[in-house]
Amino acid sequence: MAFSVVMPALEMAQETGKLVSWRKKEGQSVSKGEPLLEVETDKAVLEVESPADGILTGVSAHEGAVIPVGQTIAWIVRPGEAPPPEAVRSVTSVSASFARPAPAALNTPEPPAAASARISPKARRLAKERGVDVGRLQGSGPGGEILASDVAAVAVSQSSAAPAGVEPLSSIGRLMAERTTQSWTTVPHFFVVREVDSSSLLATRDRLGPTIEKAQGVGITHTDLLVALVARALIKHPRVNASWSGGAIRLNPDVNVAIAMAVDDGVVAAVIHQASTKNLGEIATERRDLSERARAGRLRPPDIAGATFTISNLGMHQVDAFTAIISPPQAAILAVGRITDRVVPVNGQPTIRPMMTVTLSCDHRVIDGVRAAAFLNDVTEAIRQPEVWLRR
Repeated sequence: MAFSVVMPALEMAQETGKLVSWRKKEGQSVSKGEPLLEVETDKAVLEVESPADGILTGVSAHEGAVIPVGQTIAWIVRPGEAPPPEAVRSVTSVSASFARPAPAALNTPEPPAAASARISPKARRLAKERGVDVGRLQGSGPGGEILASDVAAVAVSQSSAAPAGVEPLSSIGRLMAERTTQSWTTVPHFFVVREVDSSSLLATRDRLGPTIEKAQGVGITHTDLLVALVARALIKHPRVNASWSGGAIRLNPDVNVAIAMAVDDGVVAAVIHQASTKNLGEIATERRDLSERARAGRLRPPDIAGATFTISNLGMHQVDAFTAIISPPQAAILAVGRITDRVVPVNGQPTIRPMMTVTLSCDHRVIDGVRAAAFLNDVTEAIRQPEVWLRR
């Protein structure tokens, strides 16, 4: 039985994906679940796994092509088996039209009747953001509908002719610009800040780190500890772990903590799923795997999906404190600064302690000030008594 390899939908409202590379070549054997290709979406470059065991054949899309979601781009067949007859239809020429529109599509004025051409909502939004005149486009979708890929192709063409000193954004960079702008202008942010003595956090890392590294071959970081502690605090505060969706508050059944990770052309948020159920060693191992694959551009779709809360830690970059922008539909994000010695009062006497500043950004539609304060109070208590909270 032949299995089709299609351009997957890796995100909500995704219409196309860019084929970055094939991990296997035509005629090579592939196993089910083995990385087969890499696809670039607006969020990240992701690995797509093979749907079956067999031989890769009928490859009809070249690297760099922008392809509609659901379109067949190859087949997995058994040895000696041929792909279905319809597989001979090549999509390479179709994909090329997505990658770079024909000159006529850019330069030929559209006839008056085209003013009523259909355009997808995503394409309309993208055209507005990228300054593309949709009246000069010819849609490649069903019935001539203008898709986001049509707009993106023109935008790429325009950016390639950008004047000196203007740096075109990558797809991840564009997404960051779009989503942070949308969040900042539509989500009613407010912020609560705490300073916390991190002496016990440092001591816990020193005490547990060698044991975990010996047993599991991975060192633990302050971020690992924070993921574990914050996840346990979120269990007590379901509204902070909730989402704003469709004009209502949705309580999420799982605690899935995303970690903001820097990559070459932006930031991705890789997710530790069900973090509240995992021990520190499991979290450290998963965080290391995610960060290595994020830097290599080999994240998989589940790695960036389903987050209910985000932690952004800039302490390793010597940042004392900052405020972060929420990633909708999440209701909150925790910004973490560096641990640094400060003079603080202890029992009425000035004392030097390793202090950390944490800032919680909240969506006021979901979380009020009292709830935010209660959650941040538990987070700071967990940092002060990490081993007590890690046993929960």
